[in-house]
Amino acid sequence: MANKNDKMAAMNHQPEPDSMTDSDMKMPEDEHQTMKGMKMTSEHPDSMAGMDHGHMKMDHDHASMDHHMAMNNQSMDDMDMSGDMMMHGGHMMHMGNLKQKFWASVVLAIPVLLLAPIMGLNMSILNFNAPLITGIIIILFDTALYFYGGAPFLKGAKYELQDKSPEMMTLVTLGISVSYFYSLYAFIANNFLSPANHVMDFSFELATLILIMLLGHWIEMNALMGAGDALQKMAALLPKTAHLVRADGEVQDVQVADLKVGQLFQVRAGESIPADGTVTDGQSTINEALVTGESAAVSKQVGDKVIGGATNNNGTLTVKITGTGDSGYLSQVMKMVKNAQQSKSKAEDKADKVAKYLFYAAFFVGIIAFFAWLPQGLETAMTRMVTVFVIACPHALGLAIPLVVSRSTSIGAQNGLLVRNRQAIEESQRVSHVLLDKTGTLTEGKFTVNALVPTAKTDQKTLLAHLAALESNSTHPLAQAIIAKAQSEHVKVASAANSQTIPGVGISGDIDGTHYTIVNGKYLQQQGITYDQASADQWAEKGNSVSFLLADDQVQGMVAEGDTIKAGAKSLISSLKSRGITPVMLTGDNQKAAEHVAHLLGLDEFHAGLLPNDKQKIVAKYQAAGHHVIMVGDGVNDAPSLAQANIGIAVGAGTDVAIDSADVILVKSDPSDINHFLDLAKLTNRKMVQNLWWGAGYNIVAIPLAAGILAFAGLILDPAVGAAVMGLSTVIVALNAMGLTGKKITAATA
Repeated sequence: MANKNDKMAAMNHQPEPDSMTDSDMKMPEDEHQTMKGMKMTSEHPDSMAGMDHGHMKMDHDHASMDHHMAMNNQSMDDMDMSGDMMMHGGHMMHMGNLKQKFWASVVLAIPVLLLAPIMGLNMSILNFNAPLITGIIIILFDTALYFYGGAPFLKGAKYELQDKSPEMMTLVTLGISVSYFYSLYAFIANNFLSPANHVMDFSFELATLILIMLLGHWIEMNALMGAGDALQKMAALLPKTAHLVRADGEVQDVQVADLKVGQLFQVRAGESIPADGTVTDGQSTINEALVTGESAAVSKQVGDKVIGGATNNNGTLTVKITGTGDSGYLSQVMKMVKNAQQSKSKAEDKADKVAKYLFYAAFFVGIIAFFAWLPQGLETAMTRMVTVFVIACPHALGLAIPLVVSRSTSIGAQNGLLVRNRQAIEESQRVSHVLLDKTGTLTEGKFTVNALVPTAKTDQKTLLAHLAALESNSTHPLAQAIIAKAQSEHVKVASAANSQTIPGVGISGDIDGTHYTIVNGKYLQQQGITYDQASADQWAEKGNSVSFLLADDQVQGMVAEGDTIKAGAKSLISSLKSRGITPVMLTGDNQKAAEHVAHLLGLDEFHAGLLPNDKQKIVAKYQAAGHHVIMVGDGVNDAPSLAQANIGIAVGAGTDVAIDSADVILVKSDPSDINHFLDLAKLTNRKMVQNLWWGAGYNIVAIPLAAGILAFAGLILDPAVGAAVMGLSTVIVALNAMGLTGKKITAATA
């Protein structure tokens, strides 16, 4: 999809051995809020599993978005969401504020509906003996309705015709244009030309068509949401200012947009890194969870790469810039999301396909009718052609899909599903593979103590007490798991004196006069301290983060902590297989940890050690092989693949960026709700097809009758009858949509 240059490739960071991804590093937020004040303390070593406690702090306000947007203007092009927008003819078009436009059009339509003659009848709801004055009033309001209320359809028809693909907008434009201009002609003819017969007026139909079509699109837009928020929230990961290190060694705060490749900047503890670069001085651990999805804090020292948007945990680093703006890693992710969203949004939906066929049918039948009736007189031929064009207007068809989508969206919300893109409903019927991110989607992202292995120098209870004492002031998920274990075991925890974090190593403190330290296996190897490596490797292979407790330089034991499988994950995998859909797990974890989780879930396919562009490439690879793919994820790292997939599903407890990149949101973060979505989609598609037949069926019958195909038998569709049947089909479509109920979801595939 997106071009990935050498700069981005250079910044790709591989997870450390046996690392575990952790969605707890992503704080759940309401979808419409910015993430603020997220804070965790760093007090834990890099374990053998590569897991570390991180100090994560973000504080981004809306005012800083001016800079964030400037950082990547190219990526944010065409994402102005100031008004309602919709894809037509392959173009993202502004439709204005549809709610405002609809209600204003209602006001403009009231005089027309009261004064204009109903189709085929030389009478109106209110009859005045002043036809000229009444006609002038009607034409004035007709004109306002046509150019104001009809503007979205005129613009949409322009785009569709430019693409040589007339669809719904062109069909609506045909109807309202013929209605308006023929009514204008009727006004002139009836009041100034004294024709032999009264010329039919279509002002009533012009008003009703514009109102119904605006209502349908307003309903549709309420069921959909803007996709631009995802890019804005990615941009918000970068700070507003940076600490630039000048040539004389002085530090000066500057705007991030002013940074250039080759310059040096300083990043302090708790701050977000403003640009990609290479560490030239200092040592710290970096939390890249919101950017790469790899939650293990990564040790950084001189010569190591850092990614813009990640968070510096502890210590101060001096970094030489290798990429900023468009060349930065985060910018590349943003481009991938934007490109994937744009490519997917060009798909035709069922209603547009039906409208395309109806447009061609109405146009050619109307022309044929004109020439067929021309021997009867120009006025008769013109009336037949115009009647065909007006009757072809898709009143019921315009509501057929939006009403079902609105009903489906409401039912989905009641069942923990937010459907943001109606194309997801239609695409669901062709899905062959479901690709699932592991942490936060299939697993809880909440760590538990799976093993306490003391040496001969201590016992399990004492080991746990000392670990908890050192971790007592930490809010990191690994620390909290140890504290929770101690509380559940009713272990008495003493206070640790002189507690301090050792960057890249762990945490130390004094307990009852003895100096203790929590470290990782790498530290033990570097210091030449012997330990039970076979046992540690065994637990690490099961996907655990392994840490060790030292008393001075003597190993007291180890603790293995691991993520837990979500309750509905295994049943989801079984259910997907029973539907003939292949489940595939994608994770940033190492191969051994991924194998362990795949075995527990009964998964046959998985991909490990992945970065954001890797996940997107895998989705694209499945699509290139002819498969229709659902991607399920919860983090910034999942955003490109969510946008790339035929259907992107975000778990509700994930990041705002993932949610804004998705077509469907699982509010309860329950993976089994994917089954409910598939069931709901099946029922919704069924209702869509039924409504399309009801909506288009009227046109299929009415168009040839209006053209006079059965005139030889004395049967010609009277315009008044056509109007009545048109209204009836609209009512049937609405009632059929209301027949979609939540009770049928769980029974849909029973």
